[in-house]
Formats: sequence, structure tokens, C-alpha cells
Amino acid sequence: MSSEIIKVPDIGGSEDVEIIEIAVSEGDVIEPEDTMITLESDKASMDVPAPKGGKVLKILVKEGDTVSEGDQILELEAEGEGGDEAEEDEASSQEKKASASPSSSEQEEKPAAKQDSGKQGGGSGGKRTVEIKVPDLGGSSDVEIIEIAVSEGDEVSAEDPLITLESDKASMDVPSPHTGKLMSIAVKEGDTVSEGDVIGTMEIAGEGGDEGGDEAPEEEEPAGSDEVDADEEADEEQEDTGSDEPERKEIRVPDLSGSSDVPIIEIAVTAGDEIDVEDPLITLESDKASMDVPSPFKGKLLELTVKEGDTVSEGDLIGYMEVAGAKKSKPAPKKDESKSQQKSAAKSEQKSDTSAASSGGRPSPEAQVAQQKEKPRDGKLVHAGPAVRMLARELGVDLAQVTPSGPKDRVLKEDVQAYVKKVMSGKSAPSDTAAAPAAGGSGIPPIPDQDFSQFGEVEEKPMGRLLKMGATNLHRSWVNLPHVTQFDEADITELEAFRKSMKAEAEAQGARLTPLPFLIKACAFALRQYPQFNVSLKSDGQTMVWKKYVHIGMAVDTPDGLMVPVIRDADKKSLIELAKESVELAKKAQTKKLKRDEMIGGCFTISSLGSIGGTAFTPIVNAPEVAILGISKASMKPVWDGAAFAPRLMMPLCLSYDHRAVNGADAARFTALLSQLLSDVRRMLL
Repeated sequence: MSSEIIKVPDIGGSEDVEIIEIAVSEGDVIEPEDTMITLESDKASMDVPAPKGGKVLKILVKEGDTVSEGDQILELEAEGEGGDEAEEDEASSQEKKASASPSSSEQEEKPAAKQDSGKQGGGSGGKRTVEIKVPDLGGSSDVEIIEIAVSEGDEVSAEDPLITLESDKASMDVPSPHTGKLMSIAVKEGDTVSEGDVIGTMEIAGEGGDEGGDEAPEEEEPAGSDEVDADEEADEEQEDTGSDEPERKEIRVPDLSGSSDVPIIEIAVTAGDEIDVEDPLITLESDKASMDVPSPFKGKLLELTVKEGDTVSEGDLIGYMEVAGAKKSKPAPKKDESKSQQKSAAKSEQKSDTSAASSGGRPSPEAQVAQQKEKPRDGKLVHAGPAVRMLARELGVDLAQVTPSGPKDRVLKEDVQAYVKKVMSGKSAPSDTAAAPAAGGSGIPPIPDQDFSQFGEVEEKPMGRLLKMGATNLHRSWVNLPHVTQFDEADITELEAFRKSMKAEAEAQGARLTPLPFLIKACAFALRQYPQFNVSLKSDGQTMVWKKYVHIGMAVDTPDGLMVPVIRDADKKSLIELAKESVELAKKAQTKKLKRDEMIGGCFTISSLGSIGGTAFTPIVNAPEVAILGISKASMKPVWDGAAFAPRLMMPLCLSYDHRAVNGADAARFTALLSQLLSDVRRMLL
């Protein structure tokens, strides 16, 4: 036996990808293809399998680390290494032989398929029967069927899911390529399939001659391959002679794995932005997955030709970019070109499939922040296909609460529907603990829809993505957290005088000194004094997580909805630093430039309406935090100083808290301390 360092394999060109789970421990004996770690980027999550079996001697990474291709993961004592290599060599030679044989067998099968379809189509009076085959699986083979979504005799539309496949890295729905009637199903749950395997037969509308026409380009392919090679050589020559002058490049929608007319749910850039390679440009969401479309170039975005709500397909124009010092590149591959060009499309499809499996329960990277990642209570990933995850999102169901009935504890559509029926009928299974959060609206009946057009003219518009995400989070917090709001006032007369006197000095340092930095500083100080406000309750309702850091979120009103960027280590920063960072984060929120890391990890949130007006309000706690401070407009009031009434500038404080974690007396002490700190900022120096 010998020890070997196992490294991160090819991860599709991504770098600095975060490790979200380590699936092995030191001393474990693992088999080849066992999961070692799980990675998550802003586009997808993936398991990294062990390339060989053996004993884990040492783990060289930890959760939260970021890794790239070639980085070390663990030290493995490989068992029977020599024999394994021989077996691998033998297997690889067999694979090469197998890969060579399909070309001839395919050619033999094509005429037979034509003949059969011609007979069937001829006798159906304008209809024909076609075989439905497994599409390109991104290089995977022998993938298990975990669900069959249709039955013989069903009328199926194009893009309806037929079967769901699950490999050790991802799950994906196989959609119907046609609209028609399913005549037969040749597979069953538990079978394993590879690209080209027959799923079943379907009767579709059309003439028998169409099928032959469809296959004509395939037969003509060898004749066109020489032209493609010549084009590639010409392109290489052009590449060598390319100039260093800025070049205007088209940006088009990449391979979408056969999907078309996919809606754009977010545009992450604006004309004039400087963009790096792989920066997200737009976010698409189909009924199976959401995915970011990354920039293929580095340069300046000149023009966008699409907008939110548009639908796009592969090859559609997104915009134009000025690429500095660009050389002429090869044209984008077309669908009907050579097989060598189709390999890149297969890789793209594999990435898309992985994204579909990982983001099925997370509509976009921002929704990950809001919905926290769909994980069951024991911390393992819920097994569910993209279609099931989409159904759960639409119904507001936490998949971790659903009892699975499918193979390998997989959640099926029927499980989600049964769970909803139980909740709506008030028969939801009681939780093990009385303190566990309520599920799915606590069985409250929904508000019925009305036909408002009977009362006058109306217009229906879909909610924006941020509004929908905010509505989900606020409803979840309101239903699950027992809210109490503590009201108080702070005398900020001296604070305002000091702030105005320091305004010019702050501007000289490049900061805009508003009341917000003082509020952030005071809240950070108070959280250190009362750490029971700097906790989170775990989902079991019995465990508290006490945080040793102080990260404070600030609610920002944007045209598209509410966003909460987070200032990290607020207790360690000066007023000037807090002033600069708060303005910078607010500007990013307004221009949709906030990154995921700038919106997560908050301990406490401040929601200030002081610049707008109002005397008080009851803010909703931003779970999993346990408290939020609301600020209303300060006003001059007569205050008794012991001898006479004096005009003082009083700021309303509204502290909402989760009564499971915070007692009323502690909330009163917290707001009293805040009032003292804001009345005399010198107290924060003690």
C-alpha cells in the first residue's frame, strides 16, 4: 500500500469554488466514486468523487475553504494500487473499442429505423410513430432512472418531463422532444440508461417523409467535415494575424441543452460596465432550472439588446462588447457542424444539467441567501428532481419537511402534494418539539381570488423577483417567529450637533456622515453588552447558536424591492469607515451590483425610515436573526429636565424581537442602553 494526495479534478474552468460539505472523515475507508467533498459556485453545486478506493489518512481542507483545479483535498492510502491500474488500463482499452463500434452499428441501425418508421407512418393517415431516445448526458453512462413521469397512452407536450435520471453528481429531467401520444415505454424505474437508449415510442403528427429529411444532414456530415477543417485552419491563420486594437464582439445565448424561449428573470449588468470573463450577464429560468449566462470575454459592455421578461433561445443576441486587444476568434459552433464541434456543446450541457440539479430549489444566487439552501434537518441534501423542486417552490413547501417515498429517500411530486393536503386539512404531523417552527402557513386557508375588473379598470403585472423573494421571507418570518416590538426614544440633540460639526472633516476624508453610522456603532456596542441578541435558533427549536462576531445588516429601499447588505465586524470599525461602507453598499444595492457575500451572515438588522417620516412602526425580524431595530423620523419635543421643559430632538426606536430567544426585560434594557449611547456618544468610549 502507498499513500497518495488526491487533488481537485477539472471543475469546468471555475476557480476559488467554496467547499460547503466534507463527506468523509480521517480513518474512513472509501470506495472509488464515493463523494469526498461538495463544492458550490454561484452557478452550480457538485460532488467531487474519489478517483480510487482506500483509507483516508488526512483531510487537507475544511468547510468554507475555496479550491481550484489541482488543489489538494486529502491524503489517501490506496489499496491494491497496482492491480487497480491494470484494471483501469484494461477498462480504458475496452472503452476505446466500444467507442469505435457505435459508429458502424449506428449506420446499420439507421436504415432499419427509417424502414420501420416509414411503415408505421404510412399506415397512420398523417401520423407517424417515432422512437424517443435518451439525449446527450454530458458524457455520463449507465445513469439510473429514479422516476417515470408518464404512462402509456398519455398525451404529452413537447418539453414535458418523461423520466428523471440521477447520477452521483446531478439529477435531471429528460423532456419529450415532440408533442403526441405515448404508445409504449421501454424502461422502468431502477433501469440504467446511456445516451441513445430507447425510452419508448410516440405517435406524432406529420408525414413519414419528414423523418428521412431530418436524418439527411446526419448522412451528409462526412462530406462537410473537410470544409469545417478548412475553416478551422483559416481561423487559426486569422488568429495569428489579429490586431491588438479594441474589437466589437457579439454576445449570444450559449447552448441551453435543447431548451428554447427561456425567460430572462434578471439582468446583472448595464451598458458601460467593465466585465471580466465568467461574470454573470443575465439569469434565465425555465421550468426545470435557473442558470446564469456568463460573459465569454473580458471588456466593456457597449450595448444590451434584451431586457427582463424577454424570452431567448440558443444563439439569440444578448448584446455587444468591446474587447481590448482581442484577436479574431473562431466563429461560434453551429448545430449542424462536425462532431468535434458538438463536444463543446456536450460539455456545456453537462454544466447546465449540474446547474439544474443544484439550483432546482434555488431560483438564483440571491434566492440562496433568502431561502437559506434547502437542506433537511440532519444537514444532508434533500433528494428531489428539478420539477419537484419547482413544484415545492410554487406551493411554498420546505422539502425538508416532506416524507420521501421514492427510491433512495427521494421526494416525488406525490409526496409534495400529499404534504400540502395534510397541512391544508390541519392534519400535519405534529413536530417532535413544541418549539419547532410552524410549517407552510400553519394550515391557515389562503385568501380567495376576486375578479376586481367587475369594479373598474385593472391591470395585472407579475411581481418582480426581489419582491417575490422578500414576500416569501417576510411571510415565513411572521408565521414562524413570535414577534414582540419594544418602543423607546433617544435624545439625539447633542449627537446631531456633533454630527454637523464633523460633517466637513468627514467629507475631507471621503465620507458622508449621516445618522446611520452612529446607529450602527451604537447597535454593535449594545450587541456586545447583550449577546443574547446576537444569536440564532436552530431548526429544532432547542439549540441556540451564539455568535462571536458582529455583522450588521441595513435595509436598503431599491426600485425593485428591499435588499439588506451586511457590514462585517461593525464593532471593530470607526465612524468614518462605517460611513464609507454604508454609502458604498447602498449604492451597490441600488445598481444591482451586490455580491452574494455582501448579503449574508448578518447578526442584527437596522431599518431606518427616518428620512421619510412616521412616528413608529413594527419591523419584521430578518430570520434567522432574532432582532431588528426600526428607526422613525426624529422630531423636536418638550422634555422635562428636572427644572423646566426644554426642546429636545427625540428619535423613535422600535425594536422587534423573537420572543423565543429574547425576554421582554432584556429588550427594554437593550433599547434603554441604545437611548443612552445615542444621547451621549462618549459612552461608547468607556
